[in-house]
Amino acid sequence: MDLPRYSKEYIEGVQSFLDFAYSYGDPQGEEIQCPCAKCCNIRWTRRNVVYDHLICYGFVQGYTRWINHRECEILMNVNCDMDDNVCSYDDIDGLLNDKFRNVAHAEGVYEGPNEDANKFYNLVDEASQDLYPGCKGFSRLSFTIRLYLLKCLHGWSNASFTSLLELLKETMPDLNIPISYNKAKSMVNDLGLDYEKIDACPNDCMLFRNDHKDDEYCHFCGASRYIKYFEVDRDLEASKKGYRVPTKILRHFPLIPRLKRLFMCSKTADTLRWHDEERYKDGKLRHPAVGQAWKDFDSLHLEFARDSRNLRLGLASDGFNPFRTMSISHSTWPVILMVYNLLP
Repeated sequence: MDLPRYSKEYIEGVQSFLDFAYSYGDPQGEEIQCPCAKCCNIRWTRRNVVYDHLICYGFVQGYTRWINHRECEILMNVNCDMDDNVCSYDDIDGLLNDKFRNVAHAEGVYEGPNEDANKFYNLVDEASQDLYPGCKGFSRLSFTIRLYLLKCLHGWSNASFTSLLELLKETMPDLNIPISYNKAKSMVNDLGLDYEKIDACPNDCMLFRNDHKDDEYCHFCGASRYIKYFEVDRDLEASKKGYRVPTKILRHFPLIPRLKRLFMCSKTADTLRWHDEERYKDGKLRHPAVGQAWKDFDSLHLEFARDSRNLRLGLASDGFNPFRTMSISHSTWPVILMVYNLLP
C-alpha cells in the first residue's frame, strides 16, 4: 500500500483488495466503502470508481487492516471456535450507510455540512473510536448500542443505567463510553430510533400539535392540557414551573422516515418487491398478494398497482393493561402498521 501508485505491484494489490472486498466484505448491492484518501471509508461507490480513486488518491493513511471490509471478522472466524456467541459482528458501517445514504452521496456535503451530515460525521467518528486501546471486537458506538439494547430488553431504569456507566468508567478509566444515560440516548437518537412525544387531551378529543401546539385547553371539551395541582401542592407546582406535566402523552414513531429507510437498504428494497417480481405465482395462498382483498384493491387503483415498489400497509390495534391489575382503568393502545409487501 506504500508503493508508488504507478507501480505494477500497487495496481495488482488494488485488484487483490477489490477481489477480497467483494468476496468477503458486505457490499451494498454493487457498492462498497471507498478507502481512498478522499472518501475515507465514508462514501459507497461501485468497483470501477473505487479502483480509479485508489489509483488517483491512494489508500487513506493508516488503513493497513481492512476493518471496514470485514478483514477482522474473517480473522476472528479463522481463529475462534464455532460458538456464535464468541464470534459476533455488528455491522455498524452498514447501519450508518442505511440511515444516512443520501447524506453520504450528496454533492457538496463536505463544503457545508447540514444537520443530517453533522450527525452522520459524528456517528462515523464514534464508530471509528476504539472502546479501549487495542480493542478489536467493539467500537465506542457498537458497545453503546449493545448496552442500550440490554437496558431496553431487561427494563433497567435510567438511573441504574447511568450508575452502570459510572461504575464501568470508574473500574476501567480507559473505557471510551458515554458518562450518562442521556449521553448514550443522544447517540441512539441520531440513528433515527427516537420517537416523538405529543401532548393529548385527557378525554382523547385532540392532539396539541401543529396549529394547536401552544394551546393550554382542549378546543372541544375545555379540559386542561396540564395537570392542575391542589392548594396543598402549590409549592410543588411552583417548583415545576420550568416543566409543566401533561395529563396525557401520545408517543409517535414517525412513519415517513421509516418508509424511506426500508428503501435505503438494498437488501430490504429487494424484499419489498418480492411479492410481484419473485413470488411463485401458482394460485396457492402463500402471501396476501394472492388474496381477494389485494386483487380488488389492484382493480380499483390501477396506477398504484402498476409499480411493485408501492407499499401495502395493514393496521392493527389492541389495548392492554401494562400494570397487570384490573383494579385501575389505565390501559395502553399501540397502533401498529405492518408491511404486507414483505415475503412470508
